[in-house]
Amino acid sequence: MPDGTPRVLTGTGVSPGAGAGPVARVAGAVPEPPATTHGGTPADVRAEKEAAAAALQAVAADLTERGERAAAAGRTEARDVLGAQAMMARDPGLAEGVEARIDQGVAAARAVYEAFGVYREMLAGAGEYLAARVGDLDDVRDRAVARLLGVPLPGVPERDEPFVLVARDLAPADTAVLDPARVVAFVTEEGGPTSHTAILARAMGVPAVVACPGCADLADGTRVLVDGTAGTVRIDPTDAEVDAARRGSAARAAALAEATGPGATRDGHPVPLLANIGGPSDVAAALEAGAEGVGLYRTEFLFLDRSHPPSDAEQESAYRAVLEAFPRGKVVVRVLDAGADKPLAFLPPSAEEPNPALGERGLRMLRRHPGVLNAQLRALARAAAGLTTRLEVMAPMVTDVAEARAFAAACAEAGIDHPGIMIEVPAAALRAGDLAREVEFFSVGTNDLTQYACAADRQVGALSHLQDPWQPAVLDLVALAAEAAADTERGCGVCGEAAADPVLACVLVGLGATSLSMSAPSLPLVRAALARHTLAECRRAAVAARSAPTPAEARTAARAELPALADLSL
Repeated sequence: MPDGTPRVLTGTGVSPGAGAGPVARVAGAVPEPPATTHGGTPADVRAEKEAAAAALQAVAADLTERGERAAAAGRTEARDVLGAQAMMARDPGLAEGVEARIDQGVAAARAVYEAFGVYREMLAGAGEYLAARVGDLDDVRDRAVARLLGVPLPGVPERDEPFVLVARDLAPADTAVLDPARVVAFVTEEGGPTSHTAILARAMGVPAVVACPGCADLADGTRVLVDGTAGTVRIDPTDAEVDAARRGSAARAAALAEATGPGATRDGHPVPLLANIGGPSDVAAALEAGAEGVGLYRTEFLFLDRSHPPSDAEQESAYRAVLEAFPRGKVVVRVLDAGADKPLAFLPPSAEEPNPALGERGLRMLRRHPGVLNAQLRALARAAAGLTTRLEVMAPMVTDVAEARAFAAACAEAGIDHPGIMIEVPAAALRAGDLAREVEFFSVGTNDLTQYACAADRQVGALSHLQDPWQPAVLDLVALAAEAAADTERGCGVCGEAAADPVLACVLVGLGATSLSMSAPSLPLVRAALARHTLAECRRAAVAARSAPTPAEARTAARAELPALADLSL
């Protein structure tokens, strides 16, 4: 380790807990392929094109398979991330770029590298939404180039003993299939609170610190203590420091074991705790974690990697399997959220979009393709027929009254009794009082609400201070939505990653959130945090957080009003 490196490195804690062990760094890199040419004959051109297509298809298949393995282990967020990467590998525009270069005499490996380079430069330099995925794009490129060059891929090192994984950034394909029995913590130099590394770490229940300058300089084997709550990495910790961290973890585990039953504050105010899922395969983990229902059913997994929408029967079967699992609870289904980073072949935008995040995505896209929306709504209505589960259906990316009204009308026509909308666009939060009169409930998507409110792409590590849901402005927007819902006797849940933060969960309840939904592994800690505080304490914490001028001060002020967090070592 270089001289002068501080004993404690500081980053952004994104997954709570403490882990100690030797550093194992992700090393190695796929070399840039040389600017070579092929023989130039028609046979050479055909062979190079076939090789490039096979490499990209193999990468896509591998990413999809890794995602399914991760989902089978209960990490559905990984399947979402890897599915998006697989779509990059299968992108028709990329394939055309590769073939055009091969036609010009460029060898397959170099053609792939250059075609990805065009996308990379465009996305990173133009400030588009997909700039957030540049790291993922690089990973797909490197995997394809490595296959064409016949060189090994960089990846996670194999160790017999538990270790702390350290990298500049982590490829989702590697992170998704890690063994939590071996990896005791993640530390990355890049990334933000809602980066793929952060989401996957929380899904695995592994402590993680991201946006941590200097961590990539740590030498292999260096012993470190990672505090995913405080966001610190202590180098060469003493045995006493490690023991103290482990005692804190043990105390938290004991507290979690005590917290059972429906979500509620200490004085009995009910706060249903729900799970975010991607399909029927996620139900078992949700039930095991004590989910009272589903707060976000991401239906896009049924639609990915298809040239046509899934059949009515296939949709109905997938929806009914989830609904049947919660006969005494509710299941909140988000209709297809396509566009931006989730383009679908059968839902093309009306024109080329220089900034897809601000273009036709979510309900905006579905209103251009009403047949897809109506078929999904009818399948949901059929799936719920005869069941006791309460089905609620919500639309993503709703901005104004006209959109909310149109969605509610479509639901009524299909036989859906409980329509709702997501609050992700600041305009929707600001005019929530108008929107509440059109639908039955709100669900706040804090990930998108934060990035849109702060004009900060949530995957850009350099902007992590703006991607924080503790931003007082974001808390103000959540409060506006919750207040409007309460005034009209509507529910206002939160289904973004913010709900998984046990401290922020208490604040959200204090702001007026009527339910919280998160990945299954986060449910026990949030349940325990709520059970240790009264509704009045949560409200005081919310007032304190909104009164603070910065995210860090907001969190500190809230914690001061939530004294029992110490029982959970938070």
